[in-house]
Amino acid sequence: MLPEAEVVELPTYAFQHERYWLEAAESVLPVGGDGAGTVAEAEFWAAVEGGDLAGLADTLALEDQYQLASVVPALASWRRREQDRSTTANWRYRVTWAPVTEPTRGALSGTWLVVAPAEQAAAGLTQACVQTLTSHGAEVMLLEATATADREGLAEQIRTVAPEAGVGGVVSLLALDETPLPDHPAVSGGLASTLTLVQALGVAEVDAPLWVVTSGAMAVGPGEAPASLMQSQVWGLGRVVALEHPDRWGGLIDLPAAFDEPAGVRLAAVLAGCGEEDQVAIRSAGLLGRRLTRASQLRTAGQEWTPRGSVLVTGGTGAIAGHVERWLAGRGAQRLVLTGRSGPGAYGVASQAAELAAQGAHVDVVACDVSERAELAGLLDWTAATGPAVSSVMHTAGIGQAVTVEETDVAQTAAVMAAKAAGAVHLHELTRDLGLDLDAFVLFSSISATWGSGVQPAYAAANTFLDGLAEHRRAQGLPAASVAWGPWGGGGMTDEETAARMARGGLYAMEPGHAVQALAQVLDGREGLVTVADVDWTRFATPFTLRRPSPLIEGLPEVRKALDETGGGGSADAVAGAGASLKQELEGLSRAEQNRMLVGLVQQKAAGVLEYASPDAVDANRAFSDLGFDSLTSVELRNRLSVATGLQLPATLLFDCPTPVALAEYLWNEEFRDGPVRGSLVEEVDRLGSLLTEAAPDENTYQLITERLQGLLSRWSEIGATSERQAVAEKIGSASDDEIFEFIHKELGR
Repeated sequence: MLPEAEVVELPTYAFQHERYWLEAAESVLPVGGDGAGTVAEAEFWAAVEGGDLAGLADTLALEDQYQLASVVPALASWRRREQDRSTTANWRYRVTWAPVTEPTRGALSGTWLVVAPAEQAAAGLTQACVQTLTSHGAEVMLLEATATADREGLAEQIRTVAPEAGVGGVVSLLALDETPLPDHPAVSGGLASTLTLVQALGVAEVDAPLWVVTSGAMAVGPGEAPASLMQSQVWGLGRVVALEHPDRWGGLIDLPAAFDEPAGVRLAAVLAGCGEEDQVAIRSAGLLGRRLTRASQLRTAGQEWTPRGSVLVTGGTGAIAGHVERWLAGRGAQRLVLTGRSGPGAYGVASQAAELAAQGAHVDVVACDVSERAELAGLLDWTAATGPAVSSVMHTAGIGQAVTVEETDVAQTAAVMAAKAAGAVHLHELTRDLGLDLDAFVLFSSISATWGSGVQPAYAAANTFLDGLAEHRRAQGLPAASVAWGPWGGGGMTDEETAARMARGGLYAMEPGHAVQALAQVLDGREGLVTVADVDWTRFATPFTLRRPSPLIEGLPEVRKALDETGGGGSADAVAGAGASLKQELEGLSRAEQNRMLVGLVQQKAAGVLEYASPDAVDANRAFSDLGFDSLTSVELRNRLSVATGLQLPATLLFDCPTPVALAEYLWNEEFRDGPVRGSLVEEVDRLGSLLTEAAPDENTYQLITERLQGLLSRWSEIGATSERQAVAEKIGSASDDEIFEFIHKELGR
């Protein structure tokens, strides 16, 4: 018999105690393990869910088990609903606006650049903003932007007006242009020109904070609707710019319709620095900051939403739509009309339709591009003619994006906006104009619209527009819900590799069944705007606020706790302090030691992003792409290195420097672009002594180094002797007669 031994976890590789699996967050469940209070309760519910009438009768001391036959199915159904509700309870969030304490007076200094559309440069709001900045201490340069479609051309305009000393800040009014682009009507002039401005400021090397101003783009009160819906797109873009270019981003400011003197005072206060606020609405009542809060679950007993007539599902042949359609059929949908660009030719749609039909729904699969108004109008007419007419809309259509702000162009933006935003507008206008009696109008938005998402500038803009459209419809008394989803599991835009990467950062792919139940809760509760995402804030908050703080999420208790524990928050002082500390360490080292230290720093941060067990697992000469970096993790590594070095590093950092060695060389050049500060001569000699002590040269090398050292010592002695002679000569030249005689007596003995 073997003695009792300690039980240990086996490592993934027998000789290395390393694990590469994602660890699930430790569950804090009651004794039953599934929410039951005791083991006995857990056994009871297991018997209910298993339909074990005999076991339940014994447990409850009932002689006739058949008394339970009608009760157990209802209990099991209730149990499943409550478990689903418990699972999704922590996934629900809502965006609100909270009052912000106003500074007494915002004082500006230096030169500020105000960029406005050429046709609005003389308009009242533009001139009022210029006057506001001037009256609060700024010297204002007004740029009438004409080259808004060309980043190089706009950069040249900026260079022409910006002083050599630089600018203290940039205020953009370009978003005020709501005119659709002629070649890309899904894109407003304001969105396109703001994107170009962000890129042009990078080309012109303007590092001053950019503040993007809108007017009436945000709805900040209950029942309020955006007055300028098209301008809301820029808010989605801005949240992504804040993540990709935090060092040169100021924030987003929404002005009231009436820009009076108090509004001007508040504008100056925000520009001068109103705490760390970077998403602000100015209203007559004061300043309001955008905040993310928990959304409580509504109890909707007896108010379950039931689809009737025809339910139109755009993007209906996709994976996420498939989960929604099965739920709709389960809720009794009479007819499902599934649309997609490929229609019946989409992969797997035949089996998908057969499955829905088996649930009792009539299914039509139609090729239709909802971004084309005429196609959608024809589809709605056909649906009504073949009956029943559309009574509910699920707008799941969309095109994903994985491109940085710097690399995004208008054509890419238009493609993303067309499927999401233009399709939603056509659905809104056509169903309204046709007088269709809708029970539900559900827009599938994204968390990119809630808190931003790197490499998704156009996608964030499109989804922010969806949120505004839902508010617009509800203000008109029309049904609307916009659900800003986190990633779904089970297919769709999130593949397994992306899901694993996001999970490392605390954002988990939601199990489709539970996500659908979250949708059911929104519809049952007749809710408007809700964010649904499975987030572990203890893992998510610190990386998200690494480069700049986020008042949006910092009100959540879990975020505050995580940032308090890690000392996070992305303050400028902390970043500058870390950079100064690193440079001080480097200055005391030789060039070779500096290089080793910087390579080690890159390896350490790369290992942290990829969750490697050790920095040694990152090959210094291997390409980042081969190590597993994608566009999102590249931005995350850039952010971590920026914090560690205090440097403003470009979003294309890993593209320009493809290996850790190349990146370390780049960091050295940036740290010491003004020339390295050498250590003292004594430190240099000490380092040389350490190097010689550790060396083991052959005879020839030993002789060569000895001769070099003797030569150096001889020249050093000459320098010392020369210095001594110069000192004596200077002393004699300035001495009096008595001092000369005293010197001769002492030195020559005479």
